[in-house]
Amino acid sequence: MNVPTILGICAAGLIGLGLFSLIVEPQPLRKILAFNVLGNGVFLFFGVVARRGAAVGLFGDPIPQALVITGIVVGFSATALAVALLLRLFDETGSTSSRDDAQKESKSERADS
Repeated sequence: MNVPTILGICAAGLIGLGLFSLIVEPQPLRKILAFNVLGNGVFLFFGVVARRGAAVGLFGDPIPQALVITGIVVGFSATALAVALLLRLFDETGSTSSRDDAQKESKSERADS
């Protein structure tokens, strides 16, 4: 097994772990972290694709490298925005999940009846 193959398997593992956590985890902060893990797997995959051209004696392909650099900037700004919105939600409601609010409302309706 060569290095690009091992890195490709690692990229697939990160993508799979990120997708699984994104689907399974109910808490918003963990979903944000899962989205970051998924993004890092995609960035690693693009790095492997860029490296493939360098393995045959050519320079690395600059297009995937530019996509990775742009993706890192966009991913960082999206994470910062998501965390800021999550903090704002916590400040307004005292909870980070809309499910908690729905459960509280249903419990208060049952208590009133």
